[in-house]
Amino acid sequence: MPVPVTELARLFPLETLRQETREQLAREAVLAEYGRNENVFEAGDLDEDTIYLLDGELRCAYPDGRNVAHIATAPHGRYSLNDAVPRRFTAKVVSSRAKVMRIDRRYLEKLITWDQLSRDENYRHFGSAAGGNDWVFRLLRAPAFARLPTGNIEKMFQLFEPVAVKPSEIVMREGDPADYFYVVRSGTASVSKYLDGAPQVVAYLREGDTFGEDALLSNLPRNATVRMMQGGQLMRLSREAFEAVLKPPMLSWVLPADAAKLVQQGATLLDVRMPEEHAQRAIDGSVNVPLYRLREDVGNVLEPGSRVVVYCNTGERSAAAAFVLKRLGYEVSALHGGLGAMLRLLAAQAPA
Repeated sequence: MPVPVTELARLFPLETLRQETREQLAREAVLAEYGRNENVFEAGDLDEDTIYLLDGELRCAYPDGRNVAHIATAPHGRYSLNDAVPRRFTAKVVSSRAKVMRIDRRYLEKLITWDQLSRDENYRHFGSAAGGNDWVFRLLRAPAFARLPTGNIEKMFQLFEPVAVKPSEIVMREGDPADYFYVVRSGTASVSKYLDGAPQVVAYLREGDTFGEDALLSNLPRNATVRMMQGGQLMRLSREAFEAVLKPPMLSWVLPADAAKLVQQGATLLDVRMPEEHAQRAIDGSVNVPLYRLREDVGNVLEPGSRVVVYCNTGERSAAAAFVLKRLGYEVSALHGGLGAMLRLLAAQAPA
């Protein structure tokens, strides 16, 4: 059910945002209707949403017995329900019905941060033309950026360098050393790789898409060629800026013992080394998709959005794979210490 942007214009702090930012949030928001005595959420719930009551009345019941009314038409109705997680109270509908709007909490914070930063007179990257900031909205919505702290967003935009590109221009070549991380601000591009001895187009990029991170994370040469189809503009970060601003918060590392628990709980153990390496020595139960084939083949072995623990020999390829998988919507951690660390743990646990 679409959310009218006029609904957002009366809510705090959404009324302070630019119209285009509210329009973007309205596209991402979700409306839900509840009947009398239904719970919008319960005390102790863990969720990722900021919730506004648009119509109706809720009773907010705290575990200590306190009850507080939240009424959409009251002055306090323009504020979201308490965003503390876990939820501190149970929100039950006491009117005949209630209409609720949910917005992803992290995405909302990122857009509020960007909206405020881009008002500064020294801000260089605001697009004043219609659709000029679509690349920002799409970039910040990407799964790989979901847990990027808002402070890092400011640093990222400060460090972006704009680069004009022409049609058919090659931005990077397969086999070249890694130097920059890129975001497509405008224009389109194709991504090709040598597969089975011949170059093949494996993806197309548009505004808000990123590329170049694989080689920076894995410290390996570029694994694809990117050629512009339409001219436009790219935003880039140097290796140093990427490693300072994006690399640490985007990667979730787990120690071998924690990785083993995740696998016991249903996570898939994914080996991103070459098939020959996997055949020679691997962790029992792991599945193998080499890093260079990850985007093309991962859907054949993993369910969309599933939990993954990824490993290689040292962690370099795992870091790149984790970034790729996050962009594809997987919940992923990289094994700290790589294969050797896990094998040492298994050896220590083996009966004497």
